[in-house]
Amino acid sequence: MAAVLGTWRRVWLGAVAGCGAALLAGCAVSTVGAGAPAVPSGASSPTAPATSEGASTERAVPLYYVTDTPAGPRLAREFRRVTVDTDPGTAAVTALFAAPTGAVAEHRNAWPTGSALAGPVTHVDGVVSVDLTAQAVRTPPADPILAVQQLVYTVTGALGTTDPVQVLVAGGQVTRLWGDGVDTSLPVARADPLGIRVLVGIDDPADGASVRSPVRIAGEAAVFEATLLWEIRQDGSVVRSGSTTTAEGQRFAPYAFSVELPPGDYEIRVAEDDPSDGAGRPVMTDTRRVTVIA
Repeated sequence: MAAVLGTWRRVWLGAVAGCGAALLAGCAVSTVGAGAPAVPSGASSPTAPATSEGASTERAVPLYYVTDTPAGPRLAREFRRVTVDTDPGTAAVTALFAAPTGAVAEHRNAWPTGSALAGPVTHVDGVVSVDLTAQAVRTPPADPILAVQQLVYTVTGALGTTDPVQVLVAGGQVTRLWGDGVDTSLPVARADPLGIRVLVGIDDPADGASVRSPVRIAGEAAVFEATLLWEIRQDGSVVRSGSTTTAEGQRFAPYAFSVELPPGDYEIRVAEDDPSDGAGRPVMTDTRRVTVIA
């Protein structure tokens, strides 16, 4: 059985690596998985306003940042509450450009400081248009493809669509960004999530949150046989551990579980299972630091 699992694991990792190669060739398109995304405790649904005042609403939108993984840099998702004066797409991109790093210390923005929108995001006839200032594209990012996908995933996630994104600069269409960096002559689709996203993500609770017991932990993952392992650590020691499952295996699907914890500071760690027993690449993980209050 171990040999069979090891073989399956190598096939699974090879498929993921193939998606990454396909991404660099600019090919794959996919949705992000079944069901609505999880939203952090106390945040509104990304499709429904939580509060309103005049023409403004406040809602939680998914922002994507770059983080390092055993398979190289990938996109990690965070939910952020933003005030939406015009549309969630504009609000999400504005919030993304305003934050050089995410709420999680390990999450960074591929776009340079000073990046901004030249006009509101529009979504017409199956195409999302994002108009950037010239300043936003003046300095090439370390990974141009990942930077564009960070933008594409953020704006389409906020709008709740998988329609492709036409990137404009100062109101005009450009054939390529950053020399030969990225082809923008046509609208850019979301790359296959298996090749560009971290395969394990925690959406709830947010990093640094104060929560009450039982602590609900929820997110999205694409893992072998839908199996996830989790640990709760305090002062470097594991105080709780267990396993849970996603709604589906081998594709991005939601998961959720709850843990009883006494008051204190903790680190939550959720990881892929490793049926290869170390023969494959190191597993992908996600962590959040929380304080449990009485």
